[in-house]
Formats: sequence, structure tokens, C-alpha cells
Amino acid sequence: MTLAMHCPTRSDFPTSIFNKLVCLIAAFVCALFGSSASARRVSEAGALATGSCVTLKSHLIRSLPLRVLTHNPQNAAGLRFELPANGNVRVENFRGAVAVEVWAESYVSVAVIADNGQQSATPPIVDSTSGLLSVRLARSAKGSPRVNLQLRLPPRAHLAIQTAEGAVEVQGVPAALLTQTFSGEISLGVPGDANASLIADSKTGSVSSAISSLSPTRGKSPQLQARLGTGTSSVRLYSQAGNINVRPANVSARVTTVVPTRTVPLGPAESPSPQQRPELSGSKPNVAAGTPAPPDTGPQEISENDVIRVDTELVGVNVSVVDRGTNRGVNGLTKEDFRLFENNAAQQIAHFESASAPFNLVLLIDLSGSTATVVELIKSAALHFVDAARPFDRIGVITFAGGQVVVSPLTSDHEVLRQRIRAIQRPEGSTKLYDSVAFAIDEVFRESKDSRRNAIVAISDGLDSVLPNVTGEGSTTSYEEMIRRAKEFDGVIYAIWTDTQTYQPLSPLDIQQETFDLAHDRMKELAEAGGGAFYECEKLDDLAGSYDRVVADLGTLYTLAYRPTNKTRDGSWRAIRVNVNRPNTVARGKRGYFAK
Repeated sequence: MTLAMHCPTRSDFPTSIFNKLVCLIAAFVCALFGSSASARRVSEAGALATGSCVTLKSHLIRSLPLRVLTHNPQNAAGLRFELPANGNVRVENFRGAVAVEVWAESYVSVAVIADNGQQSATPPIVDSTSGLLSVRLARSAKGSPRVNLQLRLPPRAHLAIQTAEGAVEVQGVPAALLTQTFSGEISLGVPGDANASLIADSKTGSVSSAISSLSPTRGKSPQLQARLGTGTSSVRLYSQAGNINVRPANVSARVTTVVPTRTVPLGPAESPSPQQRPELSGSKPNVAAGTPAPPDTGPQEISENDVIRVDTELVGVNVSVVDRGTNRGVNGLTKEDFRLFENNAAQQIAHFESASAPFNLVLLIDLSGSTATVVELIKSAALHFVDAARPFDRIGVITFAGGQVVVSPLTSDHEVLRQRIRAIQRPEGSTKLYDSVAFAIDEVFRESKDSRRNAIVAISDGLDSVLPNVTGEGSTTSYEEMIRRAKEFDGVIYAIWTDTQTYQPLSPLDIQQETFDLAHDRMKELAEAGGGAFYECEKLDDLAGSYDRVVADLGTLYTLAYRPTNKTRDGSWRAIRVNVNRPNTVARGKRGYFAK
């Protein structure tokens, strides 16, 4: 239950002391009548039992859970939120359009706009964790007026947008962009100096380009695939029935709400239904983006131009605990069994999830090169993984060679998953491992709309076609970029290296032994960067056994979260160390993060 209460401003009372007293009483009522589920989450997170309240133009924003409650349309234009350190932003609007502008500010601005161009009183629902800022509008009754979202965000954002028939307009190119609509049209304004790898595809709609260097190909999927400059940013535009247009950006134009053109009737049964994310416990006001929030000292009055911090300080760490003697996982640990340090400074663990908590698991399977002859063996091993996994874990499967194929999105229906695995076909092309890891990270980010923990299991020989003498077109994502993405991934990455070397190199044109060794080492480094384990599979016949080890390891993975005592966000590397108060045990996980 969420209570919206009016907290009097200074203009209502002669003194600020009485005003603060009334606000404190309002805060107590907020906490007293909040939902029991929210109260439990707050308790588990170690938050203050009474919560906190801030007034925004005389309207109360209750921080537990975070739901922006504003009934004055003027407020919507001023809602600003800090971008998470990894830049991840998800936007969902099944009630209308989404308009986005990439700007030079360091924070995210959110506004709700009606179809007539006026600001709407409909409140956006904003959830935030250390790894994701989520903005969406609640579903409405059939026939309700359309409502549109307008956002402005920094260039370093990794943005995912999803609508039904609502159009999407993006001005500028962020660090990563994934846009999906059912029948809504997509428009992308590309700056002249953009560096991006761009893919655009519509199943029954058209793809057009007003940029001479970007030429769509009819009858081919994807209809547009091109690289601009260095290809640093990943841009993917997908629609089932809507048209997609790519054009030069008008850098001087203001972002306006796009009135969508409905190209295919969308029945209620066809409309995607957004999944509810857990509501965030903890919201703190701040007067400047990029700086830590001050301690809550009671209600504060802020203007619509202030930045609202949404507890993005919380740093999550996934660790598995093994016995040094047997190398087996250790179960049954509690929060009191762990000690956590950042740069050797002890930290207080604010949130703890046991090894039994559910996972979103994605299998990323290399079907290129020599593995083409053993596809049936790989399918059999994948089926074994599904059988070995816990029934409440959601599992997805992605295969790759020169491109990526989503065999199955994340699903808890393991029987349907088995059917899709049996139908796997070998993708065509070279080996784009680095691109595929980045693709899998984006897919998990797009699909994981619940509070589950995330894991990717990558199976490959590591021989991306960018390596010497490896045939075909290689990844546009560099190895360094893949490692950076793995470090910032809100989850854990396991790597299973498969030995596909069947000969000793005799010719200078053969893949040399140094390249095989480099590929092996890079798979190991991927697991280290992703905080997971590295497994060697000398023969593909042993792949099922490697899957068993991964499943066992996932069953001993604990999640810890803390708020760093060092609040400075200077982009420096912060080393994380976790100790376990059990004899002869060791914790294994990510070694740190960048304090952005």
C-alpha cells in the first residue's frame, strides 16, 4: 500500500520548526501504514525502520517503496535521477510513446507528456538498484488516454526501451541502445561524429535511412547492419510491425513527443505485459548529480530542479564459497559468516541473499568452426544442464557463430525450453565471441525484470575471428570492451573453455599455438572479470560434466550488498575482499568495481 500525503510547506506555517515536525509525523505515518512486504524488504536491507520523506512542491515522495507521487504537471519536467555506475537504464511504456535525447548532463531527466504536448499528471514508476535505473508507466484500463515518456540521459548510458504500439524517437547515440516495439515506429537521429555498430530490423515493417553511408537491404535480415566510425556504441532497433527510420540528428532541435502511427492492429492478447519489478527501498534527495547522498536527517524541501538520488550507492557482490580441501561448495551460510572490505576498509553488509535464491541463467553457446560437427552433442549437454538446474531458475539459451540466435528467452517452463534446444540449428558465419558476450549481457539486462540474480554461462574455444589466422569476420566489440562489460555486469559470468585444437600448426597460415593459448587465457580472464569460475573441457564429450560443476557452483553463490563508506565517485578502481568466518573456506567473486 502506498500513501500519498500532503506535507505543509513553509508558506502554510509561520515557522520552519513546526513544518518539520508535521513532516516527521507524516513520515512516521508513511512507515506505519506501509505494506508489510515493503517493511520486510527494508528490514532485510538494514534501512531505517521509519523510512524517510521529502517534499516536492508540497507533495510527499515516500522513499519506501520509491514511487514518484506528483499530481502537479509542472513537477514532471523536473524529475531527475542519477545514472547508475554501469549506465544501465530500462524504459517501458505500454501506454504510449517514448522520446529520448542524449545530452551532456550527468543525470537522467524524466517527464510524462500527454498526446496534446502538455505535461501529464500521471506519475512514472521509478525503480533503482546499483545496476539499473528502471522507468515505466503503470498499465491503464482499456480506452484510457495515451501517456508518453520523455527522457534525457548522458552519453554513457546503456539504454533499453520497450513499447507496444507506442513510437520511439531517439536523438543521439548512447553507449548502448536496444529498442523494441510491437507496431510502434522507431526513429533514430544519428550525430555526424557517431561511432556505432548499428542493426535495424522489422519483421513486417520497413527500414529506411536518410544517411548515405547506411543502406538497408530488402529481403535480408537484418534489413540494416552497418558500422559508423569505430563502431564503439552498440545500437539495435527491432520491431515486429513498425517502420524504422535512421536519419541525421538535428542537434539543435528539442526532443518532442512522437505521435505514433499504428501500422498493425494490436489486440489485448497481443500486447506485451510488463513484469513488476520489486519496489526499491531507499530514496535520498541530493542537490548535485554524481555526489553521494547526505545522511537522512528528516524531511527536506527540494525544488523540481534538484537531483533525486535513488540509492544507487548500494554495491552488490556475488560470491561462491568453497572448501579449500575438497573444492566443494559450502551451503548454509548466513550474513554473520561474512566480512566484507573495500580497499581494506571494513564495510557493513546491508543486504544478504542466501545460496537458495533463484537465478536468471543464460547459456551462451559457440556453434562456430569445428563445433559444427558435434551440434547434437552440444544440444544433448544443454538438455542435461536444464535437467540439472533447479526448477525455479529461469533459463535462456543463445547460440552464436557470425551472429547471435536467441533460441529461448528466459523462461521457467523447462519443457518448452527443451523443445527449443532440440530445434537448435547451427548459425552461419565466423566466430564473434566478444560481440556475443556483449549481446548476452544486453539480453539479460533486457529480460531480467525481476529481483532474481543473473548469471551467464559462456561455452567457447575463445577463438574470435579477430585473432590471427582465425577465418572470417571478427567481432566489432574489442576484447578490452568485453572485459569492461563483464566487470560492470550486474551478475556473474562463468566460462567453459572447449579444446577444439585438432592439429599441430605446420603452415604459417594455420592458427598458431600461441593463438590457441591466447584464446584459452582470454576465456579464463572473462570468468575472472565476471566474478565466476573457469572450467576446462578437453573433450566435448565431457561438456555435460562441466555443466554439472557450474550448476553445483551456482548453488553455493551468495549475494552481498553494501553502501561504501568512501562516498567519492572519482572513477577509481575499488578493490573488494570477502572473508568467510568458517575454517578452511575461501570466497570467490568479482575483485572490485569502478566508482563512477
